[in-house]
Amino acid sequence: MDTRPDPDELLKNIKAEEGKRGRLKIFLGYVAGVGKTYAMLEAAHQRKAQGLDVVVGYIETHKRAETEELVEGLEVLPRKQVEYHKVSLPEMNVDGVIARHPQLVLVDEFAHTNAPGSRHPKRYQDVQEILAAGIDVYTTLNIQHLESLNDIVAQVTGVIVRETIPDRVIDEAAEIEVIDLPPDELLVRLKEGKIYVPDQAARAIQKFFRKGNLTALREMSLRRAAERVEDQMHAYMKTRAIQGIWAASERLLVCISPSPLSERLVRTTRRLADELNAEWIALYVETPQFASMSQEKRERVANILQLAEDLGGRAYTLSSSSTMDAVSQTVIDFAHKNNITKIVAGKPLRPRWQEMIRGSLVDKLIHKSGDIDVYVVTSADKPSAPAEESPLRLHSSVNRYLWSLFLVALATGVGVLIGGRIEATNLVMVYLLAVVFAAVYLGRGPAIFASFIGVLSFDFLFVHPFFTFTVSDTEYIITFIGLFLVGVVISQLTARASEQAEAARQREAETAELYDLSRDLASATDLEAILAVLQKHLEQTFSRTIAVLLPEGNLLVTRVLSKGMVLNEEELAVADWVYRHAEPAGRHTNTLPAAQLRYLPIRTSMGVVGVLGVGKLSTSDIDLSTAQRRLMEAFANQGAQAIERAQLEEQNRQIALLQSAEKLQNALLNSISHDLRTPLVAITGALSALDENFTELDEATRGALIENARGESDRLNRLVGNLLNMTRIESGAIKLNLEPGDVQDLIGTALEQLGNRANKNKIKVDVQPNLPLIPMDFTLMVQVIVNLLENAIKYSPEDSLIEVIASWDGTNTRLQILDRGAGIPSDDLARVFDKFYRVQRPESVSGTGLGLSISKGIVEAHGGEVRATNREGGGTILEVELPLAK
Repeated sequence: MDTRPDPDELLKNIKAEEGKRGRLKIFLGYVAGVGKTYAMLEAAHQRKAQGLDVVVGYIETHKRAETEELVEGLEVLPRKQVEYHKVSLPEMNVDGVIARHPQLVLVDEFAHTNAPGSRHPKRYQDVQEILAAGIDVYTTLNIQHLESLNDIVAQVTGVIVRETIPDRVIDEAAEIEVIDLPPDELLVRLKEGKIYVPDQAARAIQKFFRKGNLTALREMSLRRAAERVEDQMHAYMKTRAIQGIWAASERLLVCISPSPLSERLVRTTRRLADELNAEWIALYVETPQFASMSQEKRERVANILQLAEDLGGRAYTLSSSSTMDAVSQTVIDFAHKNNITKIVAGKPLRPRWQEMIRGSLVDKLIHKSGDIDVYVVTSADKPSAPAEESPLRLHSSVNRYLWSLFLVALATGVGVLIGGRIEATNLVMVYLLAVVFAAVYLGRGPAIFASFIGVLSFDFLFVHPFFTFTVSDTEYIITFIGLFLVGVVISQLTARASEQAEAARQREAETAELYDLSRDLASATDLEAILAVLQKHLEQTFSRTIAVLLPEGNLLVTRVLSKGMVLNEEELAVADWVYRHAEPAGRHTNTLPAAQLRYLPIRTSMGVVGVLGVGKLSTSDIDLSTAQRRLMEAFANQGAQAIERAQLEEQNRQIALLQSAEKLQNALLNSISHDLRTPLVAITGALSALDENFTELDEATRGALIENARGESDRLNRLVGNLLNMTRIESGAIKLNLEPGDVQDLIGTALEQLGNRANKNKIKVDVQPNLPLIPMDFTLMVQVIVNLLENAIKYSPEDSLIEVIASWDGTNTRLQILDRGAGIPSDDLARVFDKFYRVQRPESVSGTGLGLSISKGIVEAHGGEVRATNREGGGTILEVELPLAK
């Protein structure tokens, strides 16, 4: 036998032990007054004595002296005051607890309902947020507040407990300590006024504190604690591969409907799952009739599915046609696909005669279940057929019935016209035609009504004796029954086909909307286009205002906002909470429900990429239906994938830029190192020769070496100057000293600085007479002309002519340098002024690729332009334009 530990259990326990989430300990009692708060405070003092940082987040002492004494010596955090109807209500300050960040915080009354306007409706949700911040929590709870036991508690005590918490919260607790007190001792404490104030004691004893109730509640708390201990023991044994007798794996499926009985089904299934240590699933089969269901019943279905998830189950919704066979087959197929071993269903509430007409889902499930067990749960409520399940559901308006009456009258008129020419029984077809029209265009109820009125009209007008409901020929009774039954069947089939067609149209519309969205998102090229597409489709499909917020750094920034919408600081805070916690919040949720919008996290497999805010309808405050929520989640998922795609593309672009910059940097370093090394080598060689052979060298040789070193040092100085100027230009630190300058002096000074470098070519200067002075930084503009001339000399044949032409057009001064070199390829003309860019040529020419870029920066700082063009006949024209005045 394999005795190795279960790897899944090991991984689960490692994550639980190493996670940053705080640990929750619950002091569980069966009723108020057993000493939960007292025990919690004693445990807190013990932990404080061990050196832990312990604070009180919220304690309700109920003015008990012994409890108040235990609070002394512990740090008590200030409470938050929530204004409601001009009354200030104290609540726990969640933000204060997280900001203080102790090692352990005490929170009394775990199932408490917070004041309206609080972040969360329930205190247990506050505790979950504190746990998520890595803070341990001690809290108190009575067993009657457990959601799965709500119906049993009501049945035993006769009191419906309104404040409940989901069972999954208990399941996630790291430790549960049962605080027990015999019922007789508790009743003594109650009579002595140690639990409630004395004037409330008698009322409490009569309504809740009866010995039978207390005994039942005590049993529930002890049983629940025992189940938890057993679960922990099994987990321990599995983790350490301890051999034992393990129950076969069970999986439960509970079938729910809009019936109020479904809540009891869910709670029963949860308790059964606990006993069997089994997984469980809640399933709702949505039929075409769901579209015509009232908003109240739709919300009931959504609430029941949410209740199932709160109690630790999984909730699913499937589509099916409205027949019992189809619904039951959908359930059985789902059960087989998910390895379900037991199905839980509710006992039918309809009278038996209705089951005979329409059929029973329970009977169908039992017949088709095979090796799957079917549990039928009954209810103490009086059986009644829910309106949505009535076999003769009449949901049409009065106008539709009037139209059906008109169709019968029309059929009667046709019968009067042709009645004398054909047998009376043939007129039945005319009335059936009216029933078909009513079923197709008016609905099931008006069609049945038309069938009934048609039978009466046919009997009254066309059957002997006329104008009476008396029937002389008993054969017509069969005709009447046949007409009515066929009319009912036709109306049922036609209405069902119409409902299925409507459901198909809705699915087709949803599919088309998703297709249109995915197509438009696929064609969107950047983030702005993606957000615009998402906004358009959300607004058109749901007719609601939309807001999309995306992170920029550590802040959440509004990127899309419907027309007329404004997000204040409170709304932005809600959106930020959703982004940080990756959970929905806002309107119609359990977190910050007072917000104006419902906020949903836009998430992908890599995390939350943004937040979607959904406003209310302009005409009402109706929440999204279950189908709409699914569709909106699909929209949000599509949008999230597109947003993530755009962000990844931007990251790839940035990476490409960084790689390009790195390549450019390497090229720069190679070029600079070569250009710096060449003059340094020449200078070092000349100085070494002078140092080692000074006396042996004649005067002419020494002079030549010194002149060579001076020239190379000038070259090195120009190179370093170019690098410094490029840095100044890019940083915006270049400052111009503008003074009127003469263009002829500018050219002359540049030629003088070139010195011997200009001897390679013939340089011809042509300056237009009477050229005005132009405002310039003379020193920088000299460098521009030097750089342009050097470029012309470097790429021109030896002894070729280089022309320098200066002219003006009344507005700008133009300086042109024309050479007869190889010219510049047309593709490179726009890039020759880029930093470090050099035209690839067969012959190697030294240089860093900075001269023209520096010249461009200086000219543009003067408000001018510089450009390069190819010269007719070969060569290049470098042209500078400077404004005469700013």
